Amino acid sequence: TGSSDPYCIVKIDDEAIVRTATVWKTLSPFWGEEYEVHLQPTFHSVSIYVMDEDALSRDDVIGKVCITRDMLAEHPKGRGAGGRQGPGSQPLPPAGPEGVPPFPAGYSGWVSLSEVDPDEEVQGEIHLRVEVLGSQDGRRLLCCTVLEAR
Repeated sequence: TGSSDPYCIVKIDDEAIVRTATVWKTLSPFWGEEYEVHLQPTFHSVSIYVMDEDALSRDDVIGKVCITRDMLAEHPKGRGAGGRQGPGSQPLPPAGPEGVPPFPAGYSGWVSLSEVDPDEEVQGEIHLRVEVLGSQDGRRLLCCTVLEAR
């Protein structure tokens, strides 16, 4: 039809924690939504699934982005890649005592979507900001901002 009804699902490991609003009839959605959730010290990855809402059948997966704990640790807060490439392959700083990246750490920038189904071709990218922050009680918070896609 030339357009989609996109929304995002944010998962920590395999647990869905957030669903954005659906943006109707567009290929360039803007969400601008920010979420903060407590982060388990043993987390491995944050995944963002871009979905196409369909009223008559199961929603389609447009693509996904997976940001691992190691990728987050590679980027001190506020210094993510501003271009279109994913996080680089720099040496990792030491993780904290529970294996969580030292905070503040995070990633900000455009990331290309990857396929969920190997038979499907995926195009597009999503603009994200994912940060691991400290909290007053010593626990860590994940701050995830889903900005836009194209």
